[in-house]
Order: sequence, then C-alpha cells, then structure tokens
Amino acid sequence: MNFLKVFLRSIALIPGVVQGTEALFGAESGEQKKKAAVEIVGAAIDIADAVTMKHIADSEQFTRGLSMTIDGVVMCLNASLWAKH
Repeated sequence: MNFLKVFLRSIALIPGVVQGTEALFGAESGEQKKKAAVEIVGAAIDIADAVTMKHIADSEQFTRGLSMTIDGVVMCLNASLWAKH
C-alpha cells in the first residue's frame, strides 16, 4: 500500500478518534484530548507503516501536521449541528 493510501486512511480515522477521545476524556482539557487523539492516530499510522514497510521521512513534521488536522476536525465538529444540544 502506498503512502497516500495510508495517509488518507489515517485522515479518515480522525473524526471517530476525536469523538472517542471526547467521550473518554471529556473532563480533561482540550490540549490533553488533542494529545490523546494524536497518539491514537499516530499509533494507527505506525502500525500501517510497519506492515507496509514504508517510513515517514520527518515524523515530527508529520505529527505537527496531524495535530493541525485534528484541530480542523474539532473546529468543524464544534461548528456543526452535531455539537449543538
């Protein structure tokens, strides 16, 4: 599986991971929940990476990008009707 497929699969995980971390860590700060979400998606990427024998060239930059993507998903979810009670 090429990197783009692994990346897009990982991106598809983010909304579910964000909702899951919100449910599990609801009382925690937003930063703590984001850290948990990054770690969960990062672990999924690491597993996929190990299976496909592909490597991310700059894991720190990749993690920063993943963190920004999670921020964007949270913004979208918070702005949606889903977040309205």
